Amino acid sequence: MGKDSKMVTARDEHAEEESMSDVDYEALKGDEETDDDDDEAGDDETTEDGQSGDRVGDSEDAEDEEAACRENEELPGEGGGRNGFRNPHAGDTSDELDNDNMMSEAGSYPGALTLEEDIGEVLAGKVKRRRTLGKRDRQRARKSSWEDLLGMNDADWDDESDDDDWSPISALKLRPHWFCINCTMPNSENLQLCSKCGENVKSDILSRGHLSSPLDPARSPSSTEPTANHELSKDSSPGSLGTSSACSSDHTTETSKSGKTVLGFDERMLLHYEQTHMKSHPHPERPDRLRVIIAGLTAEGLYPGRCVSLPAREVTRSELEKVHSEAHVDAVEVTCNKDLSYFTTDTYANKDSSLAARLAAGICADLAKAIVHGEAQNGFALVRPPGHHAEEVNVMGFCLHNNAGVAAKAAQAAGAKKVLIVDWDVHHGNGTQDIFDDDPTVLYVSLHRHEGGTFYPGTGAATEVGVGNGEGSSVNIPWMCSGIGDNDYIYAFLHIVLPIAKQFAPDMTIISAGFDAARGDPLGGCEVTPSGYAHMTSLLSSLSGGKMLVVLEGGYNLRSISASATAVIKVLLGDNPGPLPDNLQPTEAGALSMFDVFAVQSQYWPCLQIPLFVQHLARISSRGHRKGKRINRKPYVGGPVWWKWGRRRVVYYLWQEAGFRRNKWLRTTR
Repeated sequence: MGKDSKMVTARDEHAEEESMSDVDYEALKGDEETDDDDDEAGDDETTEDGQSGDRVGDSEDAEDEEAACRENEELPGEGGGRNGFRNPHAGDTSDELDNDNMMSEAGSYPGALTLEEDIGEVLAGKVKRRRTLGKRDRQRARKSSWEDLLGMNDADWDDESDDDDWSPISALKLRPHWFCINCTMPNSENLQLCSKCGENVKSDILSRGHLSSPLDPARSPSSTEPTANHELSKDSSPGSLGTSSACSSDHTTETSKSGKTVLGFDERMLLHYEQTHMKSHPHPERPDRLRVIIAGLTAEGLYPGRCVSLPAREVTRSELEKVHSEAHVDAVEVTCNKDLSYFTTDTYANKDSSLAARLAAGICADLAKAIVHGEAQNGFALVRPPGHHAEEVNVMGFCLHNNAGVAAKAAQAAGAKKVLIVDWDVHHGNGTQDIFDDDPTVLYVSLHRHEGGTFYPGTGAATEVGVGNGEGSSVNIPWMCSGIGDNDYIYAFLHIVLPIAKQFAPDMTIISAGFDAARGDPLGGCEVTPSGYAHMTSLLSSLSGGKMLVVLEGGYNLRSISASATAVIKVLLGDNPGPLPDNLQPTEAGALSMFDVFAVQSQYWPCLQIPLFVQHLARISSRGHRKGKRINRKPYVGGPVWWKWGRRRVVYYLWQEAGFRRNKWLRTTR
């Protein structure tokens, strides 16, 4: 057979394939053994319109579009659902679960795949999408010469060779990886140290060294049976202290007297965890966070020892409904009937999570009351799940109940008229701000990474100051970039937080202490050290007569969260954190962020005075951006050179300041 006859035969066979649009779609999905069987089935069956198999559509283009649509329906990632592996714990997620499936049972949610199955599904989907040629692709292929087509494939245009061309590559191998035990970040197999925190691949920090937990992390959390009832108590004396669980009875002593530091903890909060076999990536909010903090305190002789313990109690429904809606409380409670539920793609709950959330809120409420009543000087609530993202009606950001909000309401019920909440978690506490946005008796101050609203949760701009009667009671200090460290935080405390707080004169201070702004945290990206957290705690201890409650929020690097929490508790116990750094100056990004806060909050708090250093940096930056175009950032030099570099530099700056004020006055009078 000659070359021309071969091409004619191949063309006829190819045209015969395209004409078989009457093959039943379900038969194609169920039986894909050979194309010959499909041809026989196509000759016998009829289309949906009742026509026989040899009566095809009016145009070949219609057949192509119909075949493409049918193949598209087979794609595993089309039309919603999970499209490949992605980190479910990132701050910004694009694949949100459907509202009807937000609380699915274990094994039925879209992420219930191993990493190999998940990536394999995506690879198979990409291969099948390549087979689905559109109308333009087919027209372009028809214009190509037969020599070109045959040059792409030496074999004849038969069905078997066509299938072989589009089959997945059998030699494709997935890159092996391991997850860091310290920060949960994935690393390739050829790395011996974590690329994020530097932890060794063979590290076992929970079993060896000073972070070896006395709570025995080798024991599965599910093996500890909770002793409390899973039902939410509607009425129990909120002011009285309940009995602690058997798990924490070894560390429980009398409630501390005045001048003592109380630590609230219950081992049943470790029962809140995500089943790791259900997802390929371990969740950063895990029970090991509490274990390493307890281990660090034990190694320093702080607990048990210098700190005393408060018996744990579950919060009542009436206490929760002071900060949350009835629907919110019901949504959390119903999770006790399921092994695993999801409110959002990153906020999970198991059958014990509602119990852990009630214990966390109850501990915070009792600590706040004990401090206001004078039974303790200060306290640390070692609790989880965290709470500052939990809004009045929404569960989000790993948070179920707003622990700081419950504590603030409990403090006011105990006699505190005004409460200050300082939130130094790297994420904005949108839940706490939402609850007290219109309450002038609660001042909320948050220092967080914002980046123009692109960093989770996207709220917390400097212009968010409260609403209604609470206008001016929300103070947001949003950082415009990552890498913010001790100097920026302490500078903001000295020039913004403390002046406003002293003018507010609170009766009680609550710190939402998230340690995810610490150096090495997988989610924060900032550079705060344990010494920085200690200094911030010491500065706040001068307020409200030292009545202060620290509530644990975020923080997902085990080593940094243990060291930071230990440093804070030492300050609560009266230890001196040391002198402040010399020549304390913020970074340029930090100064510019604070300048925006000064501009907004000065109309509500007359005590704010913009430091000269911040003004100077702001003017330099404003001259470097004109009409949306970036130009060279050169400081304005209006006098002789010897003024700038000589001994009269101070006079030069004063002259420059006078000119700046004069120009500002001229602009306002025009």
